[in-house]
Amino acid sequence: MYKALTIAGSDSSGGAGIQADIKTMTAHGVYAMSAITALTAQNTTGVTGIMEVSPEFLEEQMDCIFTDIEPHAVKIGMVSSDRLICSIAKKLKQYDAKNVVVDPVMVATSGSRLISEEAISVLKEQLFPLADVLTPNIPEAEVIAEIKIESKEDMIKASEIIYNQYGCPVLCKGGHFGEDADDFLYLGDEIRWLKGIRLDNPNTHGTGCTLSSAIASNLARGYSMLESVQFAKEYVAKAIADNLDIGKGRGPLNHMWKLMQQEENFMYAEEMYR
Repeated sequence: MYKALTIAGSDSSGGAGIQADIKTMTAHGVYAMSAITALTAQNTTGVTGIMEVSPEFLEEQMDCIFTDIEPHAVKIGMVSSDRLICSIAKKLKQYDAKNVVVDPVMVATSGSRLISEEAISVLKEQLFPLADVLTPNIPEAEVIAEIKIESKEDMIKASEIIYNQYGCPVLCKGGHFGEDADDFLYLGDEIRWLKGIRLDNPNTHGTGCTLSSAIASNLARGYSMLESVQFAKEYVAKAIADNLDIGKGRGPLNHMWKLMQQEENFMYAEEMYR
């Protein structure tokens, strides 16, 4: 059984965070575990409240997981304070965690800020050097690389800066500008543009969480970094293309699109048999 751990915040509306991660890992045939960094009160229209767990309790959660069901991969999402970031880094080092995917969540799809300013520098210093891949979007890559990104050439430059500073591969997600959805993967000895079509669907709540969890799931299953990212991008594209429409704001994508297709095929076959 392939196993993966998500360390992130809980989304009460189920579209992002821990809930999106568990759905994604399950859809990939991976046993999902979680260490919750915070409870959030949110829905498709925005975040109204965040209640953090204590660093001690976060460490206790991680101890319970690593000493019993050791994960093959770890995905890290929303961590809103420097104390929690330090706790995560401490435990990742203690247990020599493998296949660490860090999604540097700073802003929600709705535009709500999810991390304090003081936590950003600690995130860079403590967590990024432990990552096997970072998955920033354009605004996050700008903060990390400390440059303005206005073109694909800037995406390449930012990825190179981040790679050289932290020593890990970078997936710079290009969905925030342009008419396409091309992402740039910088592996150091190899670079790759991953082509994507911009889909006409505003319901993309939790896309970043889903992508990073899919990458972690694929790494847990033994795929290479390039394969893991390519397969994850394809999974997310199909989850968006399924056109799930839930909520009054920017709704979630359909993490279970494959399962629902299988159910439709089964119902069609059953009807034909009758």
